[in-house]
Amino acid sequence: MGVHTGKDRAQLIVRSLSRRSQTGWLTIGSLRVACALGRSGSVVRKREGDGATPIGQFQLRSAFYRADRIVRPGTGLPLKRLGPNDGWCDAPSDRSYNRFVRHPFPASAEQLWRTDHLYDVLVVIGHNDLPRRRAGGSAIFMHIARDGMKPTEGCVTLRASDMRKVLPHVRASSRIRICG
Repeated sequence: MGVHTGKDRAQLIVRSLSRRSQTGWLTIGSLRVACALGRSGSVVRKREGDGATPIGQFQLRSAFYRADRIVRPGTGLPLKRLGPNDGWCDAPSDRSYNRFVRHPFPASAEQLWRTDHLYDVLVVIGHNDLPRRRAGGSAIFMHIARDGMKPTEGCVTLRASDMRKVLPHVRASSRIRICG
């Protein structure tokens, strides 16, 4: 039995238990899975480094995966292999802020090629990208959760088994709605 997501596009809905909650539920069609959220809960006006998950509706831009660790995941999103030099700029004053970059990079940039398994699969959430607001928050992803569903720096995380269930239903037209 498949997940029914509508004819036009699949929408992911994230509902936290409260604005301060670090956990919630992600639904897509009839599928519902647990998710972890930011250590500071959810906020309407995200700021760089606040540890909060942004509230709003956002396009899902693309996905990345570690081909050396997992089989290419099935998804309708544009999908790219991660490489050892891949990063994401989190320096608000840099012109590449909240953009994919390559290491070595002269400004602060998160390393996407990690020794843990958190970024074995990651989906770029289109928060603060078109247009970008200086210090408005960067590197907001949907990715693999830490053991025990520990809180994030602002991302939405899922167990690896749940990510495998969700991704096949996500398309290039999909959006994620994060509710407070």
